[in-house]
Parts: sequence; structure tokens; C-alpha cells
Amino acid sequence: MRLAALSRLLARASGALPVRAALLGASALTALALAAPHPVLPQRVFDGIAVLDITQSMNTLDALLDGQPASRLAFAKARLRRALARLPCGARLGWAVFTEYRTYVLLLPVEVCANYAELVATLDRIDGTMAWAGGSEISKGLMSALRISARMPEHPAIVFFTDGHEAPPLRSDFVPIVPDDATDPHGIIVGVGGDALHPIPKFDPTGHPIGLWGPEDVMQAPPRESFDPVQQGSAGSAAGVPAGTEHLSSLKQSHLRELAALTGLGYVRLQPTTDVADLLQDQRCTRSLAVPVDARAPLAAIALALLVFAIGPIRRLPIGIARRLRASRT
Repeated sequence: MRLAALSRLLARASGALPVRAALLGASALTALALAAPHPVLPQRVFDGIAVLDITQSMNTLDALLDGQPASRLAFAKARLRRALARLPCGARLGWAVFTEYRTYVLLLPVEVCANYAELVATLDRIDGTMAWAGGSEISKGLMSALRISARMPEHPAIVFFTDGHEAPPLRSDFVPIVPDDATDPHGIIVGVGGDALHPIPKFDPTGHPIGLWGPEDVMQAPPRESFDPVQQGSAGSAAGVPAGTEHLSSLKQSHLRELAALTGLGYVRLQPTTDVADLLQDQRCTRSLAVPVDARAPLAAIALALLVFAIGPIRRLPIGIARRLRASRT
């Protein structure tokens, strides 16, 4: 009895009514997809501030853009510009710069699609001429950024792009203190630069190059602290021990990793293969926001499936099943 009932049900399913329903559903879904619906749904997206180190060590030419030498700052900006075009609508991004010992917000986080032109224009104008002082106290600048985030109602993530070059150099026994008002720190420190020491270009206040920083132009760390056997070949004195290398620059990865561990932030090195859009969508930088979702693709896919069911071999599948069931009864 059950086999007979199932056989009759499948036979009816292969009739005209399901075909008409499938065609009607496909037409309705196609019309809805053409209307470009964007329902608002909760989704985890980036909500934060990208802080760019604009101190003079970020002008060091140890990066490549389109096969040509480029500064660390130019490299970081180019990767951020590319990521900006790939962030999903609903994500919120702001810009800030770091110099001396402070972080200064240029643009509060705004929705990336509605404000794409403004975000690109602001990013393009960020350069070293915006620096109001020559120092580069990375540790203090990072804490400044975390305090800014804590004072904002949304507590945006901080994504801090820097080479980690402290100027003046830190004492070897210095341990930064995370301020009490830097509550709920989250985000990523992004290291920019190469491993080898390179000269730091010197610019005047208007941005014109005026040579290179020399050993006598900057405060040097004690020889014991600045000595690095890996780097002594490029910066050593005649005796084989560097007298001071603070006028040269490389990515200070160990220092940045220590800062990340101290503050609870992540650390990532910016490589030519790094996908910055994916980096910004890391769980340490995202939160759940009400985001308009493009529903056209799934609606069109369902409409196509219904159309195939109505006119293709799938519609005849229940007939074959029903015939097998009749044959099994006999």
C-alpha cells in the first residue's frame, strides 16, 4: 500500500502543475533579481582605522611597486588602495597618521562603498610632509592609537602600518605600559620594510630630498644595544663592530612582535603577496554590523534551477522512479 501511494504521488509530481509552478517561480525570482534587492542582514565586516607611520624611516627605498624601487610608505598606501576596492559594502574604514609620539585621526570610520572617492582622495594625500615633528616613538604612538579607539563608542580596530624604527632609540630595559584607558584593544600591527639596513632619505619640510641621514645626524644607541652580527657587514666599523646604525633602517620585527604580544594585537608582515583586504577582514578587525547584502546572484541561481526543472531532464526524473516502483510491485 505504501509503495502504491508513493507511486501515485510521484506520478502526479511529474504532471503539469509542478511545471507551471516552477515556471511561475522562476519568473517571479527573475523579476525580483532584476529589482536588485539589498536586504539588510547582520554580517561580520571590517570596522577600524588604518594608521600609517609617516616618519622619515618610512621613506626608505626597500620596497617594489610595479618592478620599481618604492618607499615603505608608498608600498603600504598602494596595498591599502587596492584593498579598499575589494572590501565588502558595509565595511567601515578610517585613516590616521603617526609621527613623533602621537597618532592623529584624519578621517573617522565611514562606509567604504558610499564614501569610496573620499577615502581614496584622503589616502592619496597622506605623505611625510604631514609630519609635525621628526621623532618616531612607535611604542607611544601605538598606545596613543589604542587610547583613541577606546574613547570612541564603536571601539574601532587599529591596523598600524609601521617599520618599527624607534627614534630616538629605546633603552634596552624599556618596557612599554599599556595605558589603563586603552580598554578592549583589538587589531593588527603590520610590519613594513626589508630585513637589510638601508640609508634613510632626508627631506625638507616641503618634501624635497636633501640627501641621506648620517650617523652624526641622529641619536645613536650604545654599541652593545645596536650591534647585530647579521647586519654588521653593511654597517660595521673597521673593527667589525658597528659604532651606530640608527641612521640606517630595517624592519624591526622582533620589536613589533613584542608590542603585539604586550597589547594583545596581532602581527603580520606586509609582503608583496599579502592580501590586505583579507587581512582587514581578519576576526581581530571585524564586528557584526547590519550590512546591505546583494541578493541578486542567489535569486538568479534559484530561478535558473526552477527553469531547468521545468524544461529539462530533471522534470522526467519522477516518472522513471514511479515506473521502477510499479515494476517492483509486479
